[in-house]
Amino acid sequence: MAPNSASPASDVNFDRLVLGKRLRHFRTAAGLTLDQLGERVGVVASQLSLIENGRREPKLSLLQALGRELSVDPALFLTGEAPDPRSALEIELERAQAAPGYQRLGLPHVRTPRTLGDEALESLVGLHRELARRSRAAATTSEEARRVNTAIRLKMREQDNYIPDIELIASDLMRRIGHTAGAVTHRQVAMLAELLGFTLMFVDDLPSNTRSITDLENGRIYLPPASIPGGHGLRSLALQAMAHRVLGHSEPASYAEFLEQRLQINYFAAACLMPEARAVDFLQDAKRNRNLAIEDFRDAFGVTHEAAAHRFTNLATTHLGLRVHHYRADGSGTLVRGYENDELPFPSDDSGSIEGEVLCHKWGGRTAFNRTNRTSEFYQFTDTPNGTFWTSVQTGDAELGPFAIACGVAFDDAKWFRGRDTSVRKSSTCPDPACCRTPEPGMLSRWEGKAWPSARMHAHVLSPLPAGTFPGVDDTEMYQFLSKHAPATE
Repeated sequence: MAPNSASPASDVNFDRLVLGKRLRHFRTAAGLTLDQLGERVGVVASQLSLIENGRREPKLSLLQALGRELSVDPALFLTGEAPDPRSALEIELERAQAAPGYQRLGLPHVRTPRTLGDEALESLVGLHRELARRSRAAATTSEEARRVNTAIRLKMREQDNYIPDIELIASDLMRRIGHTAGAVTHRQVAMLAELLGFTLMFVDDLPSNTRSITDLENGRIYLPPASIPGGHGLRSLALQAMAHRVLGHSEPASYAEFLEQRLQINYFAAACLMPEARAVDFLQDAKRNRNLAIEDFRDAFGVTHEAAAHRFTNLATTHLGLRVHHYRADGSGTLVRGYENDELPFPSDDSGSIEGEVLCHKWGGRTAFNRTNRTSEFYQFTDTPNGTFWTSVQTGDAELGPFAIACGVAFDDAKWFRGRDTSVRKSSTCPDPACCRTPEPGMLSRWEGKAWPSARMHAHVLSPLPAGTFPGVDDTEMYQFLSKHAPATE
């Protein structure tokens, strides 16, 4: 961009705006008009007007000349503070009108001449503040969550679900606490916390809408006293809490930033529990033996099946040359989360979001529930409009009901996995309604118009996430908890 071009949305222009207001302040204090000052410094009044309106950046030589004529140190033009309350309001209004959200409204740009009264200016600024507040509130709706989550999923797809910077940080920290082999123990997680200046505290009264709470002032991380069998989840929760400090997070300014931070802390925890170098060695050895299996990967590092499947997607493309898919679905076939870079055709809405969409009845994530014995992994080939895919599925039960964890690859890469010899093969033509969404003609004629179900509604469908610094967390409840557990002060 040329130095003198106007770009009201740029940070540089905001600095110019403050400079311009300060110049006008000193000029009017000196009792000079634009024409009079321009004549003294050798520039036309229109050029000075552009500078005062923040639309042109003056050269240093001109600033020095202006300082001499106004008896002002030129450095005073460049401070970041508005010269008076009126100017502060004018700057705030200019910045508000430069925001993309306002510009999308297509409304005219309101100028702030001296003829605009202070009350009118305060009213305009107040309206913009309320618009900004409502925009932030709207960012916590489920619709915004779906939009942001889709953007993050597509971004991770572009980088093969791999974040090298976090891998390096996690590997270095695990080396520093002396972890070299086997599953990461609870003691080693506590050692890492101590290294980072934290103490792990286990309590039974965490607010219901929190997974952990970190007391930054006193260096405490509060965790629930129990976890799933084996304590896999407890180690992960502690590592996620530490990750905010390790990764240099600040309080999220938007829901997008909140979700991005959530992804990063989950990635960090997985990279600590399954360090890159050792995990890759294990997977490469299994691939050489054509014996890749998520259950073996899970057991070797003492994590949950879902954690192992997700970690596999972090490393498979970068280190094994395999494009993969992974998803979790509930017992009704509803997608909870998913990732793919192998072209598996996830169902999606018009915005590209997959969360909450229903899987084809013929996909492995649904047919796996039809087995009598669900303790072992289930393998299936599925023909789809995008080709044939092999999938390994593990089912389980949780507090909210049954679920399926699926992980797989395209047909040609199935040769590297245990379970490739399965004889189970289904054909899916979804999203074609004739695949599994249209009842058989006999049932349709028998029951159409003669049934009226009472549909189960997800509790979050009509509700925005509670407002707060961290979406979904009640700040009052969190601060009451911290006050209760904080160490006594002398």
